[in-house]
Amino acid sequence: MKKTSFCIFPVFAVILASCGTQEPKFTPLFDGVSLNGWEIHIGVPDSSVAVAGLERNEKGLYAQPLGGNDPLSVFSVVEADGEPAIRASGQIYGSLATVAEYGNYHLRLEAKWGDKKWAPREDKPRNAGVLYHGTGKFGKGLGVWKTSHECQVQETMFGDSYRMGETYCNITASRASENDRYVFDPDAPAITFGHDLPAGPICAKNPENEKPAGEWNVIEVLCCEDVSVHVINGKTNMVNTDSHLRVNGQKTPLVKGVIQLQSEGAEIYYRRVEIRPISSIPDSYLKTNLP
Repeated sequence: MKKTSFCIFPVFAVILASCGTQEPKFTPLFDGVSLNGWEIHIGVPDSSVAVAGLERNEKGLYAQPLGGNDPLSVFSVVEADGEPAIRASGQIYGSLATVAEYGNYHLRLEAKWGDKKWAPREDKPRNAGVLYHGTGKFGKGLGVWKTSHECQVQETMFGDSYRMGETYCNITASRASENDRYVFDPDAPAITFGHDLPAGPICAKNPENEKPAGEWNVIEVLCCEDVSVHVINGKTNMVNTDSHLRVNGQKTPLVKGVIQLQSEGAEIYYRRVEIRPISSIPDSYLKTNLP
């Protein structure tokens, strides 16, 4: 796999400093006409989906993922609002992943919901996500995606931080009671999040800054060494630190990987997907926009 690393300096030396030189320009990850530079992995279809030639078990359920086969065009290039866009139909859970790995970068893209929703989430909030630092094989994250971190893209949850597979990070977070979700809180102590930890895999963003369905949202993810920041429509609402895996009981930094766009039960369009290298996270992005 091709590996692309933008890292130059350790984060501890530069994380609080703005870039002193002219910022690099963004480079498109989506060429507007094809999915060149990306690979597709399609999960196990819901039983309600008709897939010619795919075997079902005695209960009428599919047992195998489609993998790189995408007969229903879960991912396609379309025109949306007069511009080229990537359409994720949502009909089957799937990953559109960059072939190259990236580390220490500023990712920026736009996303908006379509009208269609599918089983098993046809009666649930629209859901998708931007996954980063993807590593290993497809399927390690909820049976579909690579092990990674997620900037959640779900109605009322844009910017939530989720552990896709066996990843970990620290987030300053608090909650009103033991029955409530943890919420990003810059003034709270840092808590380690992971599927096998007391805090669990997810922390809610703060503040909420997404636009209504049908409007384009600007999603930014800035990563430098073991720190990542989620920015929704110009407002920082999540800061993750100490990104790592645990391999054979040993803590291993997770600071690079592929970028994945999700298909997860709801039609969504992605456009203007672009990236640029950074050697630090500018101070302006580390300042949260809380009231």
